[in-house]
Amino acid sequence: MKFLRDMLDRMHPLFDKGGRLEKLYPLYEAGDTFLYTPGSVTKGLTHIRDAIDLKRMMIMVVVSLVPCTLFGMWNVGYQANLAIQSLIALKMEPYFDWHHVLHTAMGLEHNPNSLFDCFLLGAMYFLPIYLVCMTVGGICEVIFSIVRKHEINEGFLVTGLLFPLTLPPDIPLWQVAIGIAFGIVIGKEIFGGTGRNFLNPALTARCFLYFAYSAQITGDRVWIASKYVGSEGNIDGYSGATALGQLASADTAQYPNTIDSLAHVMTTGGEHSITWTSSFLGTIPGSIGETSTLACLIGAVVLIVTRIGSWRIMSGVCLGALALSSLFYFLGSQTNSMFNVPPWWHFVIGGFAFGTVFMATDPVSASMTEIGKWFYGLLIGGMTILIRVVNPAFPEGIMLAILFGNVFAPFIDYCVIQANIKRRAARYAS
Repeated sequence: MKFLRDMLDRMHPLFDKGGRLEKLYPLYEAGDTFLYTPGSVTKGLTHIRDAIDLKRMMIMVVVSLVPCTLFGMWNVGYQANLAIQSLIALKMEPYFDWHHVLHTAMGLEHNPNSLFDCFLLGAMYFLPIYLVCMTVGGICEVIFSIVRKHEINEGFLVTGLLFPLTLPPDIPLWQVAIGIAFGIVIGKEIFGGTGRNFLNPALTARCFLYFAYSAQITGDRVWIASKYVGSEGNIDGYSGATALGQLASADTAQYPNTIDSLAHVMTTGGEHSITWTSSFLGTIPGSIGETSTLACLIGAVVLIVTRIGSWRIMSGVCLGALALSSLFYFLGSQTNSMFNVPPWWHFVIGGFAFGTVFMATDPVSASMTEIGKWFYGLLIGGMTILIRVVNPAFPEGIMLAILFGNVFAPFIDYCVIQANIKRRAARYAS
């Protein structure tokens, strides 16, 4: 390690002011501070000392996302393998797909029920999306850092992983590139970069894709199995409805208890039940990293223990969602199936858990005051249920609810601060 440190120190004059590679200093600084603690210190008589810097904080967020990432890759492969088995059962063989080709090349037996087989197939979908996201988004970050002569912001490490986890596995890679570029440039850099953006960049990118290319990111195309050539001709793939999509379109006359419709979700070419337990574990169709509430809870524990994620915001979101969903469930409806969804189901379907833990707690775009965090969370939780239930055409509400909360976060903090000022002024009035 001393050799590496000495080599970086010898290279430093080349990138320092006046050096031949001065304009590329952000790249050198990014690599140096990624490997070692930044050498710069605060000047002056007083300053805050902390054991964790921005890079380490962002890395801890990435660590908290590991359970969602690993499970998401497995679940994508699992759902695709279910479809593969269904298509084979429907006599659509011999089938051909690149997953089968890779197994043959590696000399492995194709076992759709194995953990490795599902994970391998899911990785084939996720890794290209992740690499495109990191490449395009990283280039945008570097360009802005060089032009502004700023350090490369570490926040992209989190955005570059959050964004792919919110996408369907079959999304075209060119849409991934456009989406992350929009999120980084429009959602963050034009406002000054990390620490100055008022919207969550990853959600800004996904929101852009949702409204620009809704056919590829919503409805029954949230996941797709694979490509096949079978006896019935060419098959582009097999797609399926998500739990939220099924609930929103459930026939209230046929299913007075809306949840019963989940026993008939067409996900594998046949009947496939979705239970509360399977929704909590995440073995259901959905975006890559959003299906498992359990994986999100593991990430929440990491964020809360390290004091990076606010438990007040998470609690506020859950309380707001619980209150409004309970009210709607009590009122019921004979025409809107979402009114009849029990409150405990809202916590395990869609991206509610993922958004609550990783998106709503973004320290830059969320409320800063301790009391404000409660109101901020309550606002997001209530808005999520309001969008889901009242507007069944848009069954997933957490994305727009968080962006709505981001816009109101400064106002919430302003009201809290002004209330504190008035209270203190009255307390110490002479």
